[in-house]
Parts: sequence; C-alpha cells; structure tokens
Amino acid sequence: MALRLEAHHMSFPVRDLARSRAFYEGVLGLAAIPRPALGIPGVWYRAGACEVHLIETPPGVDVGVPAPTLTPLAGHAAFAVDDYEATLKHLREHLSEVLATSPQRGQIWVRDPDGHVLEFIVPSEP
Repeated sequence: MALRLEAHHMSFPVRDLARSRAFYEGVLGLAAIPRPALGIPGVWYRAGACEVHLIETPPGVDVGVPAPTLTPLAGHAAFAVDDYEATLKHLREHLSEVLATSPQRGQIWVRDPDGHVLEFIVPSEP
C-alpha cells in the first residue's frame, strides 16, 4: 500500500514569541489560528494548506543552531508566492537582509528572527 502524504505543518523553536509574532504576522501577513493548550507558549498559523507552528523555548533548552551561511545542506522552509518582484520588494522594505535571490528560478531566501532560513519561491509548472 502506498502512503498518501501531504505536508501538514512546519514547526520552529523560537526564543522570543512576541518578536517572532511581529515577523510572521507583521512582515509575512500570517494570521494566528486556534491552538490547543499544550502547556508551552506558542502560536500556530495557516499558510495555504500547511500550518506554521512557533514554539517558544525556555532559556537553557538546546534546540540547535541554524547554519551560519546559506547552504543547500541546511534545513529550511519554503513558501510558494505568485509574484517574485513584489515579494522581493516587500521583503527588502521590511527586513535588514535578504540572504540571496535567484530570479531565474524565482527564489528568495531570508532568515526569521531566530535565524531559520525561509525560502519564497514562484513554483514552476510541472
């Protein structure tokens, strides 16, 4: 039997939930969705058919360190966008740094406040 797989959510550990909310809501425009009481601070968002979960980690909890440079060997999350130029303009207006761009492939890479690499991509036709 073949498994039916579909991405459900991506989860990021964050150190400062308010700072992360300002980024994901204020810069990316995501709206919070209901989240069950899990006993740890966090917020959930919907991005298309997928959810984005932010979980605030307490001081002293080791959650790893994002890669110091943009590399295909490090994990990242990708968001599909419709308009490359408008997305690039918006991100440059709101962020101090855009890590890299690839206009030929419709890709833009940035970091969130905790250093997680986010890609914005205009999907190519299959």
